Amino acid sequence: MMKPKFSKWISWSERDKLSGIKYPGIYALAVSEKDLSNTQYTLIEEIKYFGMTNSGGGLKSRLKQFDNTIIGKSGHGGAERFLYKYKKHRNFAPKLFVSVCPVVCDVKSNNPKDLLIMGEIAWLEYYCFAEYKKRFKKLPLFNDKIKSSKLKYKR
Repeated sequence: MMKPKFSKWISWSERDKLSGIKYPGIYALAVSEKDLSNTQYTLIEEIKYFGMTNSGGGLKSRLKQFDNTIIGKSGHGGAERFLYKYKKHRNFAPKLFVSVCPVVCDVKSNNPKDLLIMGEIAWLEYYCFAEYKKRFKKLPLFNDKIKSSKLKYKR
């Protein structure tokens, strides 16, 4: 099994500049008072969520779904958990940072190689959960479905 190779942290507003976001993969979202922009990814307690996608739109599409949800639309369950704590996008978006681990494969293929890679993407997400839990004795806040509820926030 592969281990994740995350990009540098980048501010949420700059996410479309990340390399490889046309591919599926995993991503980490951190909320930090400290500017994490252009720093190496490390497993930090400020990580609030790990997510993954195997969709044809890749990471770019999944991060757009997240953004749509935090600005008041719908489409991303993890973002609905963020809204429970951070009700105003403008208040926390400047403190939101993302790091991605794109994985090159053809999500439309039924080729065994591509199917195995897509399975590894799911494995990578759970690997991140496990590493975070080992280090911080808990899951990232918005991955913990017991401690963080979804909020269908109406604006």
